[in-house]
Amino acid sequence: MPTFADHVRARAHDDAQALLFEDRRLSWREWCSLVAERAAWWRAHMSTRPEGTPPHIGVLMDNTPEFTLWLGAAAVTGAVVVGINPTRRGAELARDIRHTSCQIVVTESNQVDLLDGLDLGDANGFVLDTDTPEYAAAMDVHRGAELPTAAECPVEPSATFLLLFTSGTSGAPKAVITSHQRLHFVSGAMQMIMALEASDITYICMPLFHSNALFTAWAPSLVSGATVALRRKFSASEFLPDVRRFGATYFNYVGKPLTYILATPERPDDRDNPLRRGFGNEGSEVDLGKFAERFGCTLTDGYGQTETGASIIRVPNMPAGSLGVAAQDSIAVRNPDTGEECPRAIFDSEGRLVNTEEATGEIVNSGGGTFEGYWNNDEANKERLRGGAYWTGDLAYRDENGFFYFAGRSADWMRVDGENFAGAPIERIIMRHPDVILAAVYGVPDADMGDRVMAAIQLRPDATFDIAEFAAHLRSQSDLGPKWMPSFVMVVDEFPMTPSNKVIKRELVLRRWHAVETDATARIWWRDGRSEDFVRFDRESARVLSDRFRANKRENVIS
Repeated sequence: MPTFADHVRARAHDDAQALLFEDRRLSWREWCSLVAERAAWWRAHMSTRPEGTPPHIGVLMDNTPEFTLWLGAAAVTGAVVVGINPTRRGAELARDIRHTSCQIVVTESNQVDLLDGLDLGDANGFVLDTDTPEYAAAMDVHRGAELPTAAECPVEPSATFLLLFTSGTSGAPKAVITSHQRLHFVSGAMQMIMALEASDITYICMPLFHSNALFTAWAPSLVSGATVALRRKFSASEFLPDVRRFGATYFNYVGKPLTYILATPERPDDRDNPLRRGFGNEGSEVDLGKFAERFGCTLTDGYGQTETGASIIRVPNMPAGSLGVAAQDSIAVRNPDTGEECPRAIFDSEGRLVNTEEATGEIVNSGGGTFEGYWNNDEANKERLRGGAYWTGDLAYRDENGFFYFAGRSADWMRVDGENFAGAPIERIIMRHPDVILAAVYGVPDADMGDRVMAAIQLRPDATFDIAEFAAHLRSQSDLGPKWMPSFVMVVDEFPMTPSNKVIKRELVLRRWHAVETDATARIWWRDGRSEDFVRFDRESARVLSDRFRANKRENVIS
């Protein structure tokens, strides 16, 4: 089986266009020459490190050519790229770098300050700012280097190539192991599904530290020889201009961006663009249809995870609100307690699920999928792999025709804009506020797709709550990532508690914002859409929000 070292070396003498970024253009031959410089530097650096040191390279960057160059350098030297999430902050960011045993962190001028004062473990003193003259000089030493041969740097298909963070039910993200052979399998499947060819131009505006961009865009483009067009960060207003400027024929997405793009003003010439297809997940049924109609582009939307433990695919004429059907017969909905397959969902004449409790369970692949484990996390591995089966942690129910319907996630974690994370770190940040004595953070359904962050707080007796001051306090916390900022804030007099004094989050998840429908004094605030300002959430707000769920055919997730 080919490794990604083989795929990189296969491009070494290819003069076709490889990479587009802003005003920069690189052929595959030029790209490989730059990869060779970084590979030579890395090999020299590793020769000075203690024997047995994990060859892990942390990359903390926007979508830039440098990110792809280090992917290539790691591939041909047998090193491992750790995708570092720049929305993490402070101690949480340092923990990610230490946990994955990074030997260096490659970053850039607009990210390097995030590392100031942090204990990076083995990477202490080895932070490379790629925008500095020192970095340019270090690479210049190796100008003219050749890509190492397979004999010089043997790489096995089973060798780890990537560590990509995801989050489960615990507070700290888990690093998913991706070998050369797993990425080859996934990228080959994507190449076939999307019919990617060397003549294609792949537009990547989703972050390269995330599996979505690497699995569905960068890797299959390298394998097929397609051109990669990069944008530092997603911009809804610049999406179509970029597509036209680069001549992009294919793009990848994670749910929410489709909504943002569709929110831009429509123009009569929207369909006048080179896009032919796109692939992603978590796109709402309404958005998928609107996008295809407006831009003349076919979208393929599927269910999947960084772990690639279970896949559910969309098919023609599937029921409204469904995820699709299982990609393998081994995927089913099982009771988390007994392991038995759950009864199929029963709907009434109005389409409402009538056997919710017995039909809802966890999506499980009894065949195990292609999951290769989490780095240095035996507890999480045991939780995910039980009885030879892969347990996704995602809840669903399944109808008599085999269609799956997403039912939510555990109360301790959520998925916002394509990212999974747990509420515990956010709770710790919120409780820094002097008037907050207890906080609970959990996911509530978003009207478009995925979740939104909701925070319930209990205040000190006689404290006066000012939502503007509270929001300003949260924004002043350097370790509160942008996606961690709550969309809903609810002040409670007391929490539902277990006998051992633990907050019963599942009750809060079910309550959501519904208290305003019966209690006009309920203290709930929200940020509507992408607004940064909180306003009071009242009965009219609840009505508007319910209408959005109905318009998007997602009323089942709040019923």
